[in-house]
Amino acid sequence: MDESKKDITIRKFEEKDIPNKVKWINDKCNNNYLHYDLPLTLDKTAIWYENIKNLSNRYDAIIEYKKIPVGVIGIINIGKRKGEYYITLGETDYKRKGISYVASQKLIDYGFSELGLEKIWLCVDYDNIAARKLYEKLGFKLEGILRKDICFKGKMIDRCMYGIIKEEWSDRNEHTNNKRG
Repeated sequence: MDESKKDITIRKFEEKDIPNKVKWINDKCNNNYLHYDLPLTLDKTAIWYENIKNLSNRYDAIIEYKKIPVGVIGIINIGKRKGEYYITLGETDYKRKGISYVASQKLIDYGFSELGLEKIWLCVDYDNIAARKLYEKLGFKLEGILRKDICFKGKMIDRCMYGIIKEEWSDRNEHTNNKRG
């Protein structure tokens, strides 16, 4: 993984990324747990992009593997030194290769070091076990279960609230670096 870690980058979302986002979010392999008004369209996503591109309360990015765009990631609802994390790895051929994990590490580093956040949090459907395993592997802690939190596909669903604070992230990375050194 050390070699491929260098191949995984995140960069700011740009207008040219709109078609990929629409494709990825509309893909049934990706949107089972996404709470979007589907299908996304190019014109509505272009309007969304125009509305958010200069906002300071969010950082939307593209995950690239060897310079190939493979997903979206970001921190939104930034305020009061905290922000909400999200990720969708859109390209099926690149799933289960550790790309989401490395991209998430890079985003969390960015959130704490560049955005000055003290906490990064997220909500995930209770039944989305694969995502929950990723978040826990990254060091996010389960903070609670939001029972019947939202209506999705005509059914009230439970969601999990996870969070990680800057000190936990720093301690975790320091411990990991000491194990290697």
